[in-house]
Amino acid sequence: MSEGISHLVNACEIIDVHEHHMAEVALSRDVNLLKLFRQSYAAWTSDVLPSEPKATSSIISAPTDPTTWETLAPFLEKSGSNAFVRNLVRGVADLYGFAETGVTRENWEAVDASVRLRHKDANWPGEVIGRAGIKRIVTDPFLDPLLDPRPVLGESYDAVLRINAFAFGWHPESRDHNGNSGHALLRRLGMEVKTFDDYCAAIRELIAGCAGRNQIALKNALAYDRDLSFDAPNEELARQAWGKISPSPAERKAFGDFVVDLFCQLAGEADLPVQTHLGTAIISGSHPLRITGLIERHPRTRFLLMHLAYPWSRDLLGMAFVYRNVWLDLCWSFLLSPSHFKLALHEAIEVMPDESRMMIGGDCLHVEEAFAAIQSARRLIGEVLDEKVASGYFRSRDAERLARRILCDNAREFFKMP
Repeated sequence: MSEGISHLVNACEIIDVHEHHMAEVALSRDVNLLKLFRQSYAAWTSDVLPSEPKATSSIISAPTDPTTWETLAPFLEKSGSNAFVRNLVRGVADLYGFAETGVTRENWEAVDASVRLRHKDANWPGEVIGRAGIKRIVTDPFLDPLLDPRPVLGESYDAVLRINAFAFGWHPESRDHNGNSGHALLRRLGMEVKTFDDYCAAIRELIAGCAGRNQIALKNALAYDRDLSFDAPNEELARQAWGKISPSPAERKAFGDFVVDLFCQLAGEADLPVQTHLGTAIISGSHPLRITGLIERHPRTRFLLMHLAYPWSRDLLGMAFVYRNVWLDLCWSFLLSPSHFKLALHEAIEVMPDESRMMIGGDCLHVEEAFAAIQSARRLIGEVLDEKVASGYFRSRDAERLARRILCDNAREFFKMP
């Protein structure tokens, strides 16, 4: 990598537009090396699939069992070539002073001792974020979609309002894949709903209160709950789901379609972006082209589409070129496959209609993995920009301008941060 680009991508402050930092994980004092692996994407190399509801709960509730080589070996040896594992190993080794060796059979006890010691210090999470060069973080605290992050996590945090539970709100007992009830969340805000019309009015009030909770966007993660084909609203059929413990499949879909459409309408009116998970989840229903109707119905709403929609990145880039209310969050995609990320970023640079359309996040639960993710993003973005300069596609000053935009400036403008 050229010296100029390398210096810029390593020195530039980051606005991280997507993490899952919550006190239950990010601020825990009861952490060892094994738990870092179990609460990271490395855990997805086990027999728990990311599309299964139990995957998230098992990662969040991972016990702090004693670290042993036998418990680490499945990650470090059996799945040692996996990119999630490689990323975490690199980040942990850098943070805890084992960069020359990584985590090995010979030194794992020393690494584990360092992890346990540093996590006893309440300042450690903030120190890690500082070492990553992250200036601001937008978190999706999906265990509590109403969380105001600043009193808990600090003044550098903003949050998104995850809408999944509300798309399942036809009955007080209905819940999304994280176990959240839309009715229970509304009751916490003092809103008791009795009718379908009450529910719609409560959603409007929910959106109006986002700023007071430091929520600067909505988050649609329904790819983990259902197909992403959101049809045009059918209010009559949606109303038929109301109050039923078990509506028909058609009624359930119509209710979710209506509520998601309402959220997107209100987001456009309030100028709140809508982050949307695409790609690997319930993979049969998470192709990016499935949400084109939603995007077309809401031209005033800004959609931040996530993860390069792996494995359908080219389809996503086509959408981002055609729809001028689409932006891309590159988060997580570089953790899954660094080589695919580089290829897709090369193409995105060429295809995107302007330089404001890309930004990055880590998409992680704990700060060590977030540190590792941002370090990987810096390196890979720098390599791609360096290759663009070497090929004559553009000059160094163009690469440096684009680097600043992806790492920081685009997010600041997009989320209207001071």
